[in-house]
Amino acid sequence: MTRIKSDWKSAIAGYETYLTLERGLSKNSIVAYLRDISKFEGFCVDQKTILDPGMMTREDIEHYLGFLYDEGIARNSQARMLSGIRSFCKYLRTEQILEGNPVELIEAPKQQRKLPDVLSVNEVNDIIGAVDLSRREGVRNRAMLEILYSCGLRVTELCELQLSKVDFIDRVVQVIGKGNKERIVPIGTTALEAVDDYLAQYRSEIIPMKGHEDVLFLGRQGRGLSRQMAFTMLRRVAIHAQVRKSISPHTFRHSFATHLLEAGADLRAVQEMMGHAQIATTEIYTHLDRRFLRNQIEKFHPRSQAIKSKPVGEE
Repeated sequence: MTRIKSDWKSAIAGYETYLTLERGLSKNSIVAYLRDISKFEGFCVDQKTILDPGMMTREDIEHYLGFLYDEGIARNSQARMLSGIRSFCKYLRTEQILEGNPVELIEAPKQQRKLPDVLSVNEVNDIIGAVDLSRREGVRNRAMLEILYSCGLRVTELCELQLSKVDFIDRVVQVIGKGNKERIVPIGTTALEAVDDYLAQYRSEIIPMKGHEDVLFLGRQGRGLSRQMAFTMLRRVAIHAQVRKSISPHTFRHSFATHLLEAGADLRAVQEMMGHAQIATTEIYTHLDRRFLRNQIEKFHPRSQAIKSKPVGEE
């Protein structure tokens, strides 16, 4: 096989098409991949080490990882960037631009398992209860928060949720997640009632713009809401509720998973509802509340109960 010569601009353009058509990634994921590869390109061009991406070697990639380390880039970010380079190399090999696999023997930095912020059930109730229903869009905002917590959706999934995918009879929603993967998630009665109120009191009076007819949550102009609008809405409501934690729509998703597992839900079932490709991603939620787990041991483990019931000083 004869290697095809290339340059960074055309290689990255082809990579973008590959991510879109071959891998079917979301716009946000594609932007993230391209951003990381562009940083790698900038380093290679500045160092004058690689002008043709098909000429990269293991030493070049290791040099870049060393640079990231010296710059104080977090290990999780280093691992993500290496994953992006790995994906880029796979594309280059597919297009016969790159021979061999220079990233094959490179070990990724061990990732730090950062435990996400989680709200208590009372804090969730306080935030949803703080939505200003005197404002016209209040009924919409409450329905959005109810669905976030009831279904554990990502913010993009919430903003792109289609009206036709909400099944009021079987009480499920059909969600298109990362990589265009579809999943079915149950929705609670309270959330369904909030959506019903929103449809009757707000959406029925909005004329959707062309292309937004099936988008569930609309703004005043009849357009679907952006991720940033959802972020801003939630933070304003949280401030009004006087909840002091750092809060985003993802906090509701974390809380959804944590509360289910604390209540005894099956880990595999939670993985399915969250849309996690790997169960290891879901398992992080089993580490969130160590106090809860310790209380479970003290309450239910027979040896803990026996020790607890002994009078002090008894042999």
